[in-house]
Amino acid sequence: MQEKEELGAVAPLPRTKRQPPTVRLRRLAAELRRLRQEAGLSQAEVTEKTDVNLATLHRIETAKTKPQLRTLNALLDAYGVTGSQRTDLVALQKEAKQRGWLHGLEANLPDKYSAYIGLEAEAKQAINYESLFVPGLLQTEDYAQAVIRGVLPTAAEAEVDSFVTARMQRQALLEHEAPLRLWAIIDQAALHRTVGSDAIMRAQLTHLLQQAQRPHITVQVIPFSAGAHPGMPGSFIVLKFDAEGSDVIHIDSMAGDLFFEKEADIRQYNHICEHLRAIALSPTDTAALLTSLREDR
Repeated sequence: MQEKEELGAVAPLPRTKRQPPTVRLRRLAAELRRLRQEAGLSQAEVTEKTDVNLATLHRIETAKTKPQLRTLNALLDAYGVTGSQRTDLVALQKEAKQRGWLHGLEANLPDKYSAYIGLEAEAKQAINYESLFVPGLLQTEDYAQAVIRGVLPTAAEAEVDSFVTARMQRQALLEHEAPLRLWAIIDQAALHRTVGSDAIMRAQLTHLLQQAQRPHITVQVIPFSAGAHPGMPGSFIVLKFDAEGSDVIHIDSMAGDLFFEKEADIRQYNHICEHLRAIALSPTDTAALLTSLREDR
C-alpha cells in the first residue's frame, strides 16, 4: 500500500521560492528512469506491477519528489535490482535531501544555476569551453566581480555578492584531495577583452598560468589563426560522472541555463570538445601565449 502523502491530496501551502532538486535526488531520479527503461516497462506498466500512483512515479522520475523507502523498494523489486546496486540506491534515497555548501546563497541565485552548482560538485571531470570569458573555476575574485557587474548591470548588490561568493566557493572543487579534473578551452578573444582594468587582467592571466601548472588542470587557448571553429556559437560545459553515459551538458545562454542529457546531445558535444582540443594550442604553447599577453598589459 502506498504512503498517504503519495496517494492523498495535500493542502496548499503559502507560495515560496521552489528549491531546486538536490544533486542526489536528480541522480536517483535518472537512475530509476534508466532502470525502468532497461526493464522494458512503461510508467503505466510499473503502476500495474507496484500500485505506485502514476503521477507519483512521474514526479519521482523527474526529481520533483523523493520516493519513500517502501516505494523505492517496490520499484527496485519490479526492475529486478539486487546486490550492491540496490544498496547504493537505498543510500542515495536516504541522502537525497542533503544540500551542499550552496545552502544559504540560493535565495539570490536562479534555480537552474543552483542546480548546476550541485551537479558540478558531484562531477569527476569538467570540460569547459569559453568564447567570451575566462572559465568561472579559474577566475580571480576581481575578474569575477567585474564580469558579473558587467553582465548584470541592473542586479542588486546582494545578488552580485551571492554570484561572486558562489563562484569563488565553487573553486574549492579544485582543492580537494580528489579534485575535479578540469579541462579549460578558451578562445583567444576572451583574453584580449579588458575586464575591469589592465591590472585585473594581468592578475587574471597570472592566475591562469599558475593554475595551468597543476596536474588536474589543463588549459588550452584556441588562437585567432585557427579561424572559424565549432565553438564560435557559444560556450558550454560537459560534466562527467562515474557512471558511463551520465554526462550532462550545461549551456549558460541569454534564455537562461540549459541542460542536455540525451545521448545524441552528449555525443555531439563530446565530438565538438575533441575538435576544439585538436585545433587549440598545446598546453606549453598556451602558457607562452598567456605570458606574452600578460607582458603586453
